[in-house]
Amino acid sequence: MSPLHSLGPSSPPSDPHRRPLVERVAGWSAAHRKTAVFGWLLLVIVAVMAGQALGTKNVQSYDPGQAGRAERVLNEPSVRTPPSETVLIQAHAAGATFSSDPQLRQATGQVVTALRHLPGAARDIRSPLNLAGRSLLSADGRSALVTFTLAGGATQAVTAAQRVVAAIQARHPGLTVAEAGDTSLSQEVTASVSRDFRRAELTSVPVTLILLLVVFGSLIAAGIPLLLAATAVASAISLLAIPSRWLPISSTTSSVVLLVGMAVGVDYSLFYLRREREERAAGRPLREALRIASATSGRAIVTSGLTVMISLTGLLLSGIDVFYGLTIGTILVVGLAVTGSVTVLPGLLAWLGPLADRGRIPLIGRYRTAARPSRLWAALARRVVRRPAICAAAAAIPLLALAAPALGIHARDPGLHELPASVPVIHTLSAITRAFPGDPAPAQVVVTGPGLRRPRVTAAVTALHHAAATSGGALREPITTSLTGHGSVLIISVPLAGDGTNAASGRALVTLRDRVLPATLGKVRGISYDVAGTTAAGHDLAAALGRAEPIVVGFVLGLAFLLLMTSFRSLAIPATAIGLNLLSVGAAYGLMKLIFQDGHLARQLGFTPYGGIIPWMPLFMFVLLFGLSMDYHVFILSRIREQRNRGVATTSAITDGIASSAGVVSSAAVIMVAVFSIFATLSVIEFKMFGIGMAAAVLIDATIVRGILLPATMTLLGDRNWYLPRWLTWLPGPRPIPPADRQHSPQPELTHQSA
Repeated sequence: MSPLHSLGPSSPPSDPHRRPLVERVAGWSAAHRKTAVFGWLLLVIVAVMAGQALGTKNVQSYDPGQAGRAERVLNEPSVRTPPSETVLIQAHAAGATFSSDPQLRQATGQVVTALRHLPGAARDIRSPLNLAGRSLLSADGRSALVTFTLAGGATQAVTAAQRVVAAIQARHPGLTVAEAGDTSLSQEVTASVSRDFRRAELTSVPVTLILLLVVFGSLIAAGIPLLLAATAVASAISLLAIPSRWLPISSTTSSVVLLVGMAVGVDYSLFYLRREREERAAGRPLREALRIASATSGRAIVTSGLTVMISLTGLLLSGIDVFYGLTIGTILVVGLAVTGSVTVLPGLLAWLGPLADRGRIPLIGRYRTAARPSRLWAALARRVVRRPAICAAAAAIPLLALAAPALGIHARDPGLHELPASVPVIHTLSAITRAFPGDPAPAQVVVTGPGLRRPRVTAAVTALHHAAATSGGALREPITTSLTGHGSVLIISVPLAGDGTNAASGRALVTLRDRVLPATLGKVRGISYDVAGTTAAGHDLAAALGRAEPIVVGFVLGLAFLLLMTSFRSLAIPATAIGLNLLSVGAAYGLMKLIFQDGHLARQLGFTPYGGIIPWMPLFMFVLLFGLSMDYHVFILSRIREQRNRGVATTSAITDGIASSAGVVSSAAVIMVAVFSIFATLSVIEFKMFGIGMAAAVLIDATIVRGILLPATMTLLGDRNWYLPRWLTWLPGPRPIPPADRQHSPQPELTHQSA
């Protein structure tokens, strides 16, 4: 006999083989609790060991379009050039110039001498001390640059150069002597991400545990969701070593996996555990409570998890490298969280039994273990269903007003604003940008083909210099050339106007690509060219996102509609779910625009606004938020459908369903918001943006949308919520009782709610 008993006429058939898969899995797990629990732990251990043994490979990520093609050429072994770094020497005193201030010239000479004496660390040193380096002086003469390329290990070379530059700075307090460059910036970003990741790990776990203690009032019960989430995250991060053989897994991926894994892992197990507690509090035996929890919350978890994973799969259709690692990592951790929730969790609860309520917290422990419906949400639901139109308007209008600024979002790469301005390398690069506009991130014209030493190619490059001089300042000198790849690749560096990411740089790139290059290099037969660089990469990514967005959004909305229609056997429910989700996502976008693009709260949050939003962020957030918001929607709707399938009228089913589910939804939302908010305290701006946007969306979704707009919309629709055309009646799932049959069923009063 199955370890889980039947509930009676409304329960699934007594034959365990005919029960839904989620319920059969939970029954097996409860019957083989040790196998389920130790099997999960063995899976986690094997995943961690496999990840450590394989290690994560660094597959190169390329930008889309023309910039990506150029980057592939530049990354070929025969073409790859040593990275370049720069030392800024700048006078503090007003009026001091390189020609009039001997200290400025002396410091420059000391930098050159020190770099030459670094054994094998620096080469190709250029400075304004000779005639060929006069372009390394700023227009006002106050700033000088010393450039060099790194030989040997880039990390060791940069460290050695920074050490000698710091010594020279100490000798000249009246000057700024500082080193910066792409390698220095990359090292600082990597170090910041590593510090942020450790801080997020150390902060998220205790914060989540404290909130779970408040939710459950019991130490053991609070530890169960945390244990499941932590093991799912550890397994997912370790298993990323496998796809890293073929896909680019960036440093951001592990942080996002941690963030999402902790959020959904806690949510899923919280829903399951709270329902099991509720049934036990109602007097049902443990096995019966587990059976009901698996048939209700377990089914909702699977539906929610599938929605999240299907939504994320849409990003793979974009063809953009930056999404691949994020998508695979997030799908992996959500899949593991769902698997753990419907397999090991029933076995663990069956094993622990009443012990799960041990370790009660004083004052709140007794009340929390009772798992009672929420009086607050019940009272709110009763008021909403009495005046649904007024309540819907009162909630929707402010959200629409908050979403309106999202129409003005500008997609821009943060460039030097990725880290706070107080970071030394960012401060130095910003100073170089101001003194030498366009110099830190020039466009790179990558020319390929045979015979690049031909006179016609040389003449085209000369014409490029003349075109830059007549471009009205869009293209600037010095334009430099480098022949590499055994003579098959010519790299032309063209400084652009602006800071590399603003509108001036964008216009300069268009001038270079559409006017100057076709009129010069474009007239030489047998060669081809592509433009790379910071500005080109941002421009091409924005264009690729514009092409991908309709495809990804259409895929996500279409499959989400089909999944919800199948789960709830309704057309209205998936339609309203999509509409409400879009409203909460739009409100989160508007808030992001106000904070990060317009700069509100920039000082409090510790970032430098740059007039834009990271280009890939809105689409990734849309896909993830659309999936995550279904957690709450599916969970609440499942409780409402339970009531309706028992013959309860729609309005009563709404109030009863909200009362029994909104409390746990709000608890789950508080935990998820807290985890996401931790990322707002980190240093990298993309983490801040992601954390605040996700936290805002989840908070809005779990309160205003699910607490007011959902019951108001369902009340206005009435029995039309459950409409399904006859030609779709073959869909699987519980069949609602038709209105004609419900008139003989008990109808609770609208005002009746359990305390």
